This record gives sequence, structure tokens and C-alpha cells, in this order.
Amino acid sequence: MADFHGVFPYLVSPVDASGQIRTEVLGRLCDDLIKSGVHGLTPLGSTGEFAYLSNAQRAAVVQTTIEAAKGRVPVVAGVASTSIADAVAQAKACQKLGADGILAILEAYFPLADAQVESYFRSVADAVDIPVVIYTNPQFQRSDLTLDVIERLAAHPRIGYIKDASTNTGRLLSIMNRCGDNIKVFSASAHIPAAVMLIGGLGWMAGPACIIPRQSVELYNLCRGARWDEAMMLQRKLWRINEAFARFNLAACIKAGLAIQGYEVGDPVPPQAALTADQRKVVEAALRDVG
Repeated sequence: MADFHGVFPYLVSPVDASGQIRTEVLGRLCDDLIKSGVHGLTPLGSTGEFAYLSNAQRAAVVQTTIEAAKGRVPVVAGVASTSIADAVAQAKACQKLGADGILAILEAYFPLADAQVESYFRSVADAVDIPVVIYTNPQFQRSDLTLDVIERLAAHPRIGYIKDASTNTGRLLSIMNRCGDNIKVFSASAHIPAAVMLIGGLGWMAGPACIIPRQSVELYNLCRGARWDEAMMLQRKLWRINEAFARFNLAACIKAGLAIQGYEVGDPVPPQAALTADQRKVVEAALRDVG
């Protein structure tokens, strides 16, 4: 199985007023992130507004990312649906485009029992020949992955990773204790990455890494080198970004941050709203603080 580790920015999906993906902007962002030292790219995570895009837009985002990466870093593409058939079709399409892995996300309108949640993720993993990262986010998911389901899914030959956005670091330790070497844990921006690295995480998949890639890679390297005092000094500084973003819509924040840095990524997809002028100043100040 591929070795995913380190910093995987959750990419934004730049969309113009007519609904077209701004492929040039996305391509330049991917190239710059790779040159900043990130270890992989994740199109169509939460920051990528997967829930607001058509299948054609999603495919364009994944294809653009893969073409920009040119095999330099792995691309783990987000797949999300309320139905198994659609999720499986998306996963197969991503593999065909050349994705190195799948980030499997469950959308649910009606609540689902454990067996049905497990069936969704297992079906996606059965449909492809590339590694699958299962994603859990209790804040946004109507039907979430329980520890029992995670433990059973970890035995699947292609499910080798989990990205947990629960904000509960104790839950991460429970996953590690239960699943051992069967599953490796990525944290989210909702966690404190240095703390997750300390307990055995292997990196983080997060939107803020889009706008602070060099600092994120530096933090990862300090953690890998067990230089915990320096890591915590940097982590404290970088946490200001997370605090700013926790106040507003995530995609709007990252898109505003990228616009400040010169990337014309556009506004979030309606009915989401762009940041107000005052909110944008908060993001500007946070970026200034971290240099």
C-alpha cells in the first residue's frame, strides 16, 4: 500500500461566475504547494466544497490537481455521496483519472445504522485498487463512524488510513489502540496537529495548510524529529490561524486567505457567502501574525 504521511492541504475549488472551474488558478496553487514541501494534495475535502459542486465540476477539480501534481506527490481525491452507487462511480472515475488514493466521505440525509455506514465505506474500498482514507466528522455528518465500525473497516486490505475531524483527541488515541497498525491516523484542522503527532498520528489533512504550507511542513518536520519544545512554540503561533477560521465559514476563510496571497480563487459557491470586509481583516491579521 502507498505510504501517505505528512501535510496534505485540503484544496479549494476555484469556481468562476459561470460555474467553470478556474483550472489555471488551481494548477498554480497545486504547483506552489508542492514547491513549499507539502507531502500530498487532497481535492474535494470539506474546504473544496464537495457538497456544492456538480459531478462535472468535481471531476475537473480532481483532473486539474492530478495534472498539476505530475506524480511529484500523491493526490487523494474526495468522494462523497448519499448513495453507494454514486460513491462507487465517483471512486472508479477518480482512479481512472489517476488519483493515488480516495478520501471516502459519507453524506446522509436520513440517519443510518452502523451496518449501513460500514457498507458504504466497504463498497467504496471494494470498488478501487488504490488506498482509501475514511473520513469522520461528527460535527457535520448525520451518521458517523463509531469505534466499532472503524475497527472492522480497518481490517479491509485497502482501508489503511482515517482522517478524523472530531476535535476529540482522546478518540484518536482510542482508534490507534483498537486498530494498531491496521489504520494510520491523520488529524484535521480541528485538532492540534503537534498533539496528534505526539500520540502517534502521521500528519494532517487540513484546509489551513493551503495558506500556511511552509509553516505546516516545518511543524511536521519538528514533530518527526521529536523536537517537541520547538514544535509547540510554532504550533502556538500557527493556532491563531485555526482560531480565526473557527469563527467563519471554512471555504470562505481559505478562499479569502488565498485571495490575499494573490490567487484569484473566487468566492464560495452560493448559497454560502464570502467573508465581509471586517471578517477578511481578521484573516489578514492572522496571516500577518504567522508571517
